[in-house]
Amino acid sequence: MLSVVHSLPGRTRIHLESSLTPSAIECYIRSLPYVYSATYTKETGNALIHHDTSLSLYTLKKFIRPVCSKKIQPLPWRDFVPIAACGAMFLANWYIQSRPVSLVMKRISHWAAILTSIASSLGVIKNGTLSLIQNRKANADTLTAASIFAALYLGNPGSALVITMMSSISELLTEHTSQKTKEYIHSVMSLDTTYAWKVNEQGTEEKVALDEVQIGDKVIVFTGEKIPVDGVVTEGQGIVDESSITGEYMPKQAGKEDQVYGGSILQDGHLVVLVEKVGDDTAISRIVKLLEEAQDKKAPIQHMADHLAQKMVPVSFGLALMSFLFTRNVNRALNMLVIDFVCGIKLSTATALYASIGKAAKMGAVVKGSNHIEEMAKLNTVLLDKTGTITEGTPFVQQVVPCEGYNQEEVIRLASAAEKNSSHPIADAIIRQAKEWNIEIPNRDDHAKVDNIIGKGILTSLQGKQVVVGSLRFMKELKIKMDHFVQKLEKDGNFIYVAYDQTLIGVISIFDRIRVGMDRAVQKLRQHGIQDIVMLTGDKHTVARQLARSLRLNAYHAETLPEDKAKFVKQYKQNRTVMMVGDGINDAPALAYANIGVTMGRKRTDIACEASDIMITSDNPKVLPELVGLSKKTMNIIKQNFVVTFLINGGAVILGALGIISPVAGAAIHNAATIGVVLNSARILWMGDEKFEAQILSSS
Repeated sequence: MLSVVHSLPGRTRIHLESSLTPSAIECYIRSLPYVYSATYTKETGNALIHHDTSLSLYTLKKFIRPVCSKKIQPLPWRDFVPIAACGAMFLANWYIQSRPVSLVMKRISHWAAILTSIASSLGVIKNGTLSLIQNRKANADTLTAASIFAALYLGNPGSALVITMMSSISELLTEHTSQKTKEYIHSVMSLDTTYAWKVNEQGTEEKVALDEVQIGDKVIVFTGEKIPVDGVVTEGQGIVDESSITGEYMPKQAGKEDQVYGGSILQDGHLVVLVEKVGDDTAISRIVKLLEEAQDKKAPIQHMADHLAQKMVPVSFGLALMSFLFTRNVNRALNMLVIDFVCGIKLSTATALYASIGKAAKMGAVVKGSNHIEEMAKLNTVLLDKTGTITEGTPFVQQVVPCEGYNQEEVIRLASAAEKNSSHPIADAIIRQAKEWNIEIPNRDDHAKVDNIIGKGILTSLQGKQVVVGSLRFMKELKIKMDHFVQKLEKDGNFIYVAYDQTLIGVISIFDRIRVGMDRAVQKLRQHGIQDIVMLTGDKHTVARQLARSLRLNAYHAETLPEDKAKFVKQYKQNRTVMMVGDGINDAPALAYANIGVTMGRKRTDIACEASDIMITSDNPKVLPELVGLSKKTMNIIKQNFVVTFLINGGAVILGALGIISPVAGAAIHNAATIGVVLNSARILWMGDEKFEAQILSSS
């Protein structure tokens, strides 16, 4: 396929598909006459070509066409050989046995059918036999092998061929479905970028292997390329699709000092990125590793399925023996062997849980084990940290109340002079307000001392007079002159007091905005059967009460310390299944004690992530109810599969015991049921997504 995306004089972007590597495509195009440079992006399939203006599009396409080819995925022919061999041999043997041919020919066909059925099922026979010898336990392959040999003993190689063929088809389809769920995760969470445009010592970009990029280097990312590293933007602007990392389907605007992640795609613009993490240390690599490790952590229902499956194998042998003893009919006994409950239960349960983890990854959530999927389906209580979870965790100036003849701008100007070198979030809010109002922040006096008293405030000097910014308690300690009305404000919210020359000049009201979509997320959680939604915060009671009322939460606990949060989690956990959602170091103890610990947002700390069971990589709170809904759907599908497996196979066992169906029909019913429940589990991957509107984050 070859098409022109857009073209300007001397600059053409062409879409092409080729089996060659990106480097080979670029080398070929650059070798063409009148072509100055060429860059091929694997992710978009586009080649950006700079060429002489005299080169026509027709000639350019003609030059490039030889490198184009359709990408054909090779079929796994080896996997189809047993199926094809058994099918062909079954038809050939049936034809020869039904025709008036010589006895020798019939004997040859008969033995050929026997050998084909054994050769095609060697793997099954070996696995079933080794399980008996080494583990002293029969498994599903033991049942299949026994049914094949029983059919051969009866002199019916046709039945053995059909059993082998249908067993191979079932195994192939279930393996294919399982592989697809694994590929799904890796396709959602893949970097697959082998190069980067590194800025060299001369300040120009050069294309290098990704292995050559180190921390502290600068790389340039162009439109359509995947960002190859984690880092901070130092120059440029662009629109970045971070859906593979955060699950947000809306792109965000990235500019100077914004964080970007490897694996996200630059849809438009160009960025210069200072490298902070490369290779296995990038966010996407750590997420993929966690997802791979999650498969080893089985859910209780999966352990139950494995245990039940093991118990059902001797039951099948017992039924076969009883059927033979009571009926003296080998065919009826054979039905008990070809119909088992093992495959459907084990494969469908594992597939459902694995698919659920993959689906969660697409939402932007990393589930560290399938056991958490089952646990989440039982939830009835959710505890939410306030700052950074319910709220954005970024304070804003809500109101400025001046006094003593000062105006709002003067209050912010003096407060900014004291706070401009502070890293405290409240200082950021004040400085941000000064920038919005275009206020020029004055410089402090030369050699002015800045005293930052933790938990109280900051003080310095400007024009020979003291500037103080802090709490009411701090003002009283410094004997600042204050009006009486100020003391009433303390009861109504978060206030920062600003004093100049020992006199209060104004009060700044600070607030932390509720996350967009949090109210909707709370409603959705209730729709999923979670009745108790409680807020934990270190903030004052008045602020917590107002927030809890606006979101219609069941309860709140204010002025809590980290150990208090853990204590509340343990109290609620005594008779409930509890999910704790937080993002900071102070939330880590509570996250560890909860049945399900969830960290949420881009500002989550490493300690909180380590203590949690689920990481939501975006700032979108609506992922929470989506996860709960996904867990409930997953468990419902697993229960459906249990019921269907027992009903269909149980019915087939009864029909086989009564002699109504043949062993071949029994094998067909059993394998069809197995394939059906596995596909039912796999549909979790393709269940409809609920898309929510998201704001494009500004870099300003």
